[in-house]
This record gives sequence, structure tokens and C-alpha cells, in this order.
Amino acid sequence: MGGTGGEKPVLIRWEEKDGQKLPIRIDGRLPEQLRPIRIEVGVLGNADGSALVEYGATRVLAAVYGPREAHPRHMALPDRAIIRCRYHMAPFSTEERKTPAPTRREVELSKVIREALESVVITEMYPRTSIDVYMEVLQSDGGTRTAAITAASLALADAGIAMRDLVAGVAVGKVDGVLVLDINEIEDNYAEADMPVAMAPSLDKVLLLQLNGVLSHEEFIKALELARKGILEIYRLQKEALRKKYVEVQSSG
Repeated sequence: MGGTGGEKPVLIRWEEKDGQKLPIRIDGRLPEQLRPIRIEVGVLGNADGSALVEYGATRVLAAVYGPREAHPRHMALPDRAIIRCRYHMAPFSTEERKTPAPTRREVELSKVIREALESVVITEMYPRTSIDVYMEVLQSDGGTRTAAITAASLALADAGIAMRDLVAGVAVGKVDGVLVLDINEIEDNYAEADMPVAMAPSLDKVLLLQLNGVLSHEEFIKALELARKGILEIYRLQKEALRKKYVEVQSSG
């Protein structure tokens, strides 16, 4: 969010259908539509759990190691596991090469994603251990933190780690005065507001909510409801991907 300094493209055009004017987004979607979503679980042979999640052109790979003995040992907690998260954007994930070193934004997002995951992982089942979660953004086209938390949640489940619920995320934006679901990068660049949200749907809990820009109270309520609808669809796809993985395992066994 915040513009690119170039000429602003037409992000919303209005088309008449059945006597009504409908807002159409720059990529042809209606405001409440998600981008095509692809989810695959168990994509890495060397990790205990892994997942690849795509929201349109955004691609995020997540890998989980653990639970395993915590190192250094003084970090170990006697009553539960510690979760360590690293959110990172690959140098080739953006149009201009990004420095491989972690940025302040990546450090901040690693922290908020860890806090969200701590709400669902039953860490007390794994005392004195650590669980490491790595999220690598392979290609960025908006919504990377929400795709990352969706992938991380699946990788934890794939590793067999006990969880109270899966976590799914999506971002809602306000573009040319219209609330839109699953904002992409060009919309994000010119949006009046961007609101990433992550939820544990079965627990009915919001685990991550950030707002860049300004929304009125009424817009905020509508944006949260729009996010919830998108998250329920992503949650369905998460469960479908896990079910498919286990069917394949049973078939091969």
C-alpha cells in the first residue's frame, strides 16, 4: 500500500448487468472473489511437515521441523514447546531483487505469525522441545503474510503436531472506495486500506488482524465479514488438501 509513484491504473471499472452496475477489478474478479487457490501438502522430503500454498501468483512454501530437543538448552521450557518462526521473502520473489538479509518487516511478520500459531498448537504436549517453522515466499503478488500463515498451519498439521484448529488467512482491501477480497499487489499498491486477517474457523477466533490505512467503523465490520467468508473457503481447501494427502498415504501403504 502507498503507491508506486507511476500513473495509477484503472483498478475498478463499472459494468452494467441486469440493470445493475457491478464493480469489476483490474484482474476481472468481482469484489468478493478469491484468486485461484492451490494447496499441496507434503511437498518436501527432508522436512517433518511441509506445504505449498498459492493465492493467484503469490507462492509460499512452508516447512516444519520438530518437535525436537530445544537448542540452546537454556531456551527450553519445562511445561511446553517453544515455537520459532521465520518468514522470509526470497531474493527472486519480487520484481526487483530483494536483499537476502531479513528486513524489519520480515522480523515483525515472523513474530505476529508465531503468536498466531501459538494460539492453536498444543505446545504443552511437547515440553522442553522446539518446533521450527520456516516460510519462504517464492513469488510475491500481494497477500504473502496470509498465504504464509495458511501454509505454516498446514505444514504443522502435516508434521503430525497436535493443534486445536487450522489457521487460514486472507487480506481485504479498500480500492477506489470498494471493499475487495484477497487483494493482489497492484491493488495493494494503490489501496486506501489493506487489512490482513487470519482466523481459526472452528474455534471462531481471530488470530491476526492488521490494518494499514483507514476504514470507517461500518467498513471495518463489512471487511471483517468479507475476510471471514474468504477464510472459510480457504479452510475448506486446507482440509481437502490434508484429506488428499492421507488418502494417498493409505493407498500407497
